[in-house]
Amino acid sequence: MTFDSITIVGVGLISGSWSLALKDRGLVRNVIGVSRTAASAQKALGLGLIDEVLPLGEAVRKSDLIYVAIPVDVTVPVMRQIMDLVTDKQIVADAGSTKHVLCESLAGHPMRSRFVATHPMWGTEYSGPEAAVRDAFRGRACVICEKEKSDPNAVEAIEWLYKEMGMHIVYMDANSHDMHAAYISHISHITSFALANTVLEKEKEESAIFELAGGGFESTVRLAKSNPSMWLPIFMQNKEHVLDVLNEHIAQLRKFKSCLEKENSVYLRELMENANKISRIIK
Repeated sequence: MTFDSITIVGVGLISGSWSLALKDRGLVRNVIGVSRTAASAQKALGLGLIDEVLPLGEAVRKSDLIYVAIPVDVTVPVMRQIMDLVTDKQIVADAGSTKHVLCESLAGHPMRSRFVATHPMWGTEYSGPEAAVRDAFRGRACVICEKEKSDPNAVEAIEWLYKEMGMHIVYMDANSHDMHAAYISHISHITSFALANTVLEKEKEESAIFELAGGGFESTVRLAKSNPSMWLPIFMQNKEHVLDVLNEHIAQLRKFKSCLEKENSVYLRELMENANKISRIIK
């Protein structure tokens, strides 16, 4: 299966890496880029992520498949524009980190069946066209939500593309996806942002941070470099699940704090040994 023309809406980390994966495997002949800024579009052209730049409406009309990877707060209105333009011969997919709001917004659209809600579970702390990575998705999971609401041929095509990139597919309803994403992705970013602020508040001299920071600190705080323009809408759209996981996280932190205050080394060890069980999931 080869696509004549695909549009990526947004020319950043995920869409750029996605385009590279398709191009490297010869799965698409032409990639059209739609970007909010001319500067990003020109970077994407220069890096070979896309072959041409067009306005949204023209790009959609020329494409077999439209792939949307933009901040989740603007995904809903942009997706509505796209769905108003597509025919039953075209496929639309997104890569957003939240799914419930988007799926609800498209529930009654007459072309809903041409949309496949996806979330490839990969990313870095970097953004923009220059952040795109070759072979980024290999070995990762891709979530497809509300499969039953999409036409079988549309789902089959999207599944095939992701599998060609080396991904395996997981199926969920939109609300379950958002809950799980809060626990394994969104809380990690909040924790990283909070830790970075904690250290920056206590260590006014940045030179001291750079001199003392080791691998453990760097790996834990790495996500604090993530783009707020992308993560603020994610937190706000998924606030109910994020608040649930934050409350549990704060409760766990209080346990550690209490152990230190009471010099309860026995329970402190139990907490750490229990945490070691995560090795069953993350090798």
